[in-house]
Amino acid sequence: MHKNNFTLDELDFNILSCLQQDGRMSFTVIAEKLNVSVGTVRTRVNKLVEEGTISIVGRIDAAKVGFHAYAHIAVFVRPATLKEKVAQKIAKFKEVSFLAMTSGDYDLEVDVMCRDNDHLVEFVNEISKIEGVYQTKTTLYFKVYKYAQPDLDLLK
Repeated sequence: MHKNNFTLDELDFNILSCLQQDGRMSFTVIAEKLNVSVGTVRTRVNKLVEEGTISIVGRIDAAKVGFHAYAHIAVFVRPATLKEKVAQKIAKFKEVSFLAMTSGDYDLEVDVMCRDNDHLVEFVNEISKIEGVYQTKTTLYFKVYKYAQPDLDLLK
């Protein structure tokens, strides 16, 4: 449940930083690092999860598990009034790892992870069938040098 009325304080940010370093870090270790009780850390983490501020997941190396076609797809939508409907349909595809409405040359930015180039071609063909998709432009990522979460220190 996302209530969006939750204000983060310095302790929350410090807990988030610990979990970004190691998502499996125990509440005991976090409590020791931050000089607070284990109960405080547990309560704060539970609240952060409940509010949707954080979700605890295992991040995989896509290439190591069999996804060998990682790509960026620029989607042009015509008429522009269909952007939201097109985005909602694209969001349902399992291959999509990132989707955003953009300003500039194209309307939607889509990152996908596919098994191989044939799978990528099938995916592009499928989204091209969606009403309102006027054009796509696909860029294949040959090598990813950095894939990271936001650095919370930038907010200080």
